[in-house]
This record gives sequence, structure tokens and C-alpha cells, in this order.
Amino acid sequence: MHYLIRYLENPAPLSADWHASQWKNAEVININQFRIESSDHRPVVEAKMLYSEQGIHGIFRVQDRYVRCVKTQFQDMVCNDSCVEVYFHPKPDATEGNGYISLEMSGNGTLLSYYITDAERAPDGFKAFVKLTPEQGQQIQIRSTLPAMVEPEITEPTEWCLEFFMPFSLLEEYVGELGPISGQTWRSNLFKCADETSHPHWASWQPVPELNFHMPETFGWVRFE
Repeated sequence: MHYLIRYLENPAPLSADWHASQWKNAEVININQFRIESSDHRPVVEAKMLYSEQGIHGIFRVQDRYVRCVKTQFQDMVCNDSCVEVYFHPKPDATEGNGYISLEMSGNGTLLSYYITDAERAPDGFKAFVKLTPEQGQQIQIRSTLPAMVEPEITEPTEWCLEFFMPFSLLEEYVGELGPISGQTWRSNLFKCADETSHPHWASWQPVPELNFHMPETFGWVRFE
């Protein structure tokens, strides 16, 4: 499955507004492939992506319940919160710089981000990966409609949005020069999880054969207009 990332000429400051004018021509991604391990809570999760000369812009909208966000420090295990994630694999056929970056974002905007070149599980995470530094993490902009702390859990129906921006220059620190972006095809997948809520669930755009989001061979394809 391919997703077309359209070009955005004049990006607006992050607002986490799903209905903002810059998103009107972006295609919608449905993150609706739920793992069987999930509870009976199946939120409606959508995303949109665009790109500019500077980088990738994205927004998630979640029609949710049982929302909990307690992770507040960069590189905390945000997957335990009500969380959305997107992974980008820019050069899937390259012999060098052939890794992917993970952006895992709690609903409150807290970020965990790794660059992974071998996703085989290991005691410290993965067989080959590096954690983004705090300075690199600050280059990724995030804005959410949820507060900085959501505790106790919000049990009633709640819609929340989260917008992000990742510069191409950050990716180039790991994968090398990207060159002209127009016409490129990358691999990618998007996710929703909430491991330590009262109703945990795990959903993806492209299905995964087990409860493991870090399977780059299952990623879908995104093409830059």
C-alpha cells in the first residue's frame, strides 16, 4: 500500500488543528489494524502527512477513551501512555545508512526516538540502534491538544490531536544526504498504543504478524509528490 505525501509550500506553525487549511489536501491514513491482544477499546485513529523543503509534517487525530499520559521526560517509555508513533525508513535498498527512525509520542507530546539499523530484540532494546540525543530530540517539534499530564485516566470519549515536524537534516545525520525529495519512495508505518492504560490496545497502518511494531519488512510505502 502506498501513501502520497504531498508538497506543502508554506508550512504554518504547529497548531494540532486537524481542520487547519494546510491539511485540506492531505490524504488520510487509517490506523485500524488492531492486534488480537488488544482490549475491546478500538479507538478511531487517523493521520495525515505533508512535506516541505525543510522536512516532514504530520498530524494524528484520535477518537479515544481511557486516555492516560504520565511520561514527561525525553526518551521515557511513552508506549505505556496513550501514544501515537510513526517510523520512517528513507533508504530501504541502500547498503549503507539503511536504518529507520522511530518517533514515539505520548499524547502529551513527550518523545522517544531511536535510529535502528537492526531491529532484532536484545536485552537493551535492539541488536543495533542509537538513541537520539536531547539536542537532536529538540529538533523534532510536537504539539498536542492534551495537557502535559493526564492522570487520572480520562474514561469518557475524548478526541485529541497531535502534530509533529521532523527536519530532513536530522535524518541526514544518520542516513547521509537525501538529495531532492520529490519522487522518492520510503518505507513507513504508523501506530497507536496504550500499554499501561485500563484498556490497552495496539493498532497499525500496515498489519504486523505479531505484537511487535519494529518489523521494517512489514512497513508500507510512502511516496513524495
